[in-house]
Amino acid sequence: MSVATETASMRYLFDQIEEIEEVASSLPADDERRHKLDGVVARALRNAPPVRPVVAGELLDLTEKTVKAWAREGVLAIHSQEPRMLLDAVRLHEVLHVVSELRRAGRTRGLLDEVHRRLGDRTPLDREDLVTGLARLGRGGGRAVRSA
Repeated sequence: MSVATETASMRYLFDQIEEIEEVASSLPADDERRHKLDGVVARALRNAPPVRPVVAGELLDLTEKTVKAWAREGVLAIHSQEPRMLLDAVRLHEVLHVVSELRRAGRTRGLLDEVHRRLGDRTPLDREDLVTGLARLGRGGGRAVRSA
């Protein structure tokens, strides 16, 4: 498949996902419909094919060399290395969100560090066990653990 065709296909998928996310975010956080839409998004991204760095570069408006550097730094997740590098579509979608936010805010330099920082800040709250524990702690639950 050509780079242009693959880029168009991924852009179409991500555009559809963005529309679903927009509708989902307009619903209250505890609305069952929001949870269903979030599930649709998660499944669509999990089922998306891995992405070549050149295509990711087109989507992120970065060079292929920069995309590969970001993958080596851990900002983009590598799906496979052999016979060629392919990137995880779920993580690419996350990075695309962050890069878009930064560019809307006028940031064009130092994107790698800022994207890495923002994704690092989000990651702990993506862990269900941590969110549950924090909620329990907020309600006065849990117990203090002290080292000897």
